[in-house]
Amino acid sequence: MAGLQRRSLPLPTGAAFHLVGIGGAGMSAVATVLWEAGYAVTGSDLRSSPAIDALRAAGIPVAIGHAAANVGGCSLLVRSSAVPDDNPEIQRAQHLGIPILNHAEFLGLLSQAQRTLAVAGTSGKTTTTAMLSTIAIAAGLDPTILVGGVLPTLGSGARLGSSDFLVVEADEFERRFLQLHPEIAVVTNVQPDHLDYYANFPEIVDAFRAFVGRVPDEGWIVACGDDPVAAHLADDAAENAITFGLTEAADWRAVGLSKNDLGGHDFYVLAHETLVGHFRLRVPGRHNVLDALAATVAAGRVGVEFTTAAAALEQFTGVQRRLELKGEARGVQVVDDYSHNPPKVRAALAALREHHEGRIVCLFQPHTYHRLGSLFDEFAHAFLDADVVIVSEVYAPAGRRSATGDRTSEDLSRAIVGTIARYGGDLTAATRAVAQSVRAGDVVVTMGAGDVTDAGPALLRILAGGEDQ
Repeated sequence: MAGLQRRSLPLPTGAAFHLVGIGGAGMSAVATVLWEAGYAVTGSDLRSSPAIDALRAAGIPVAIGHAAANVGGCSLLVRSSAVPDDNPEIQRAQHLGIPILNHAEFLGLLSQAQRTLAVAGTSGKTTTTAMLSTIAIAAGLDPTILVGGVLPTLGSGARLGSSDFLVVEADEFERRFLQLHPEIAVVTNVQPDHLDYYANFPEIVDAFRAFVGRVPDEGWIVACGDDPVAAHLADDAAENAITFGLTEAADWRAVGLSKNDLGGHDFYVLAHETLVGHFRLRVPGRHNVLDALAATVAAGRVGVEFTTAAAALEQFTGVQRRLELKGEARGVQVVDDYSHNPPKVRAALAALREHHEGRIVCLFQPHTYHRLGSLFDEFAHAFLDADVVIVSEVYAPAGRRSATGDRTSEDLSRAIVGTIARYGGDLTAATRAVAQSVRAGDVVVTMGAGDVTDAGPALLRILAGGEDQ
């Protein structure tokens, strides 16, 4: 059998996999890789989505709605963490004695027998993983790739390679990344988030410390020297750690940043104060400069030349939902962004400000009541680079639902400092409020990790006259 089977991973010959919650970014990536490897794959989810449409187009049967009959004759069930224990498919698999793994456990199983390059961080991990994947493909490493976002060049977040390299996004939520076995562990930054799971920030730091502690003596830790916690993790593992950043203390650093005609930055790279080359990026923002450095350093640890990395990333156009241009109508550009915690919001808005002289209008959808409440003060100061902010109702994802919280979207709209902000109501009402607020020359960014991604196309239809305001 091709692909995964050929590399003698601990997966049985002829295995059939059923994925519950298959429409999520990570789960759909796993489904794609298993299907491309020649395994039988089925799945189910609560509702249809573009990801499910793509899986079905590839030939993977996906049921909408959960039912015991969906389990069929699978030999292993993989579940999303959002799927509760009382799900009928989980209960059916338990009754039949079918082994059940969650998504993180399955990734850990895959990484055991591969040279795993894992990218972690509170923010920037998806883009950095995508950049590292782009470099690895260009270098001929032929990696298997599992990213929590869609790469336009792949049409998905997954790719089956024929080598023993695995490039994977390492998620800190629920300590999922502690299932991985990284040869190279990248840490982009360590900041407060997921405080509905972690009791406090020191617990988050301890989790990242445990993650880098999984790197073997012959492996490498690649950490951001601009982030104090990541830099400290590198200091603790000095012999097999290397730092990157803009600060002079970083082992690899970017200097001479200037905006270019591609939409990103040009800059030079120094390695231990020796000039190694020049970069031209198409993706905007200083945070993408750091991501490019991280990916280049990590690739270098497995033998990729700097010139190969620089050439690959000059063609890199980003990841879906990372300042993704959705269209333009009546002189208003609309972009969509996944940012849902304060550092990501600041970085995305700063990148827009660098390249846009007109007004920036942000439609922000908070993601979980707990995140809004636990990081409320940070959110209040995260929108300084926006000219207008309209806050929609909080999005509560499946498996992490809370009907109310100590802080609301209305509270946030009143607390935001440094710009004009107001509450917009539910997503439909907030989208219409944006349509009534914009004028030619504005850029609108729809921002959040929930269904706010649907607001951009709806806004474009309104502006084009296809819907009533």
